[in-house]
Amino acid sequence: MAIAADRHKSHRDMKLFRLCSFWQTGNNSWSSSSTQNLHHSHPGNSRRHGEVPGSSRPSSSLTMSSVARSLFPPRRRLRLDPSSNLYFPYEPGKQVRSAIGLKNTSKSHVAFKFQTTAPKSCYMRPPGGILAPGESIIATVFKFVEHPENNEKQQLDQKSKVKFKIMSLKVKAGIDYVPELFDEQKDQVTVERILRVVFLDVARPSPALEKLKRQLAEAEAAVEARKKPPPDTGPRVVGEGLVIDEWKERREKYLARQQVEAVDSV
Repeated sequence: MAIAADRHKSHRDMKLFRLCSFWQTGNNSWSSSSTQNLHHSHPGNSRRHGEVPGSSRPSSSLTMSSVARSLFPPRRRLRLDPSSNLYFPYEPGKQVRSAIGLKNTSKSHVAFKFQTTAPKSCYMRPPGGILAPGESIIATVFKFVEHPENNEKQQLDQKSKVKFKIMSLKVKAGIDYVPELFDEQKDQVTVERILRVVFLDVARPSPALEKLKRQLAEAEAAVEARKKPPPDTGPRVVGEGLVIDEWKERREKYLARQQVEAVDSV
């Protein structure tokens, strides 16, 4: 009986020893694999003395901010009219015009800027600017239309690949517009829309063509209004600082009229 009990005890001790060895081996293997993963995730960075593993770094915060920007689309600051296309009258060999309305729908001042894939044949007026909250403007886009090489349809298909990009940037009130603003604050720039060029047949009336004509007329009227000098609300000045006295002018006219009547009576 004693021999059977000793055998049972030794068998139990052997099972316990194997279980402890398996547990220790498993822990060691997990630790080694975790250490390897940590080193692979940070290649070329050796741990300094006293540095706590997993400590935060500026690069991690930058990565999180970039991920957040990619997950959440930026809020639009401008409302465009038309919203997706730039319509041009198709007149080969001529410089034609298109128009697009921009309105600042945000609560802050917004700078805008145009870019195009065909800078040699296109330009914008104005190419950029700053809009106050609620302010709107109609920009004019100029484009030279080349003659078709093979046929008209093929040329139209080729020119439809030209695109325009409109970007926006939140700025402080009172700041002057310079294109370098968009280079200095690249992280804050929003691409409002990428517009595709669409040609209109001038021989066929269409709502898009009529709307384009109205917008171009409004843009020209705004340009002419900006050219006119502001109205002068002060006193009229003639010569070098001589202020006209309206009462004296009326009195002199009255005396001259009296003299004429006296001569006629004689």
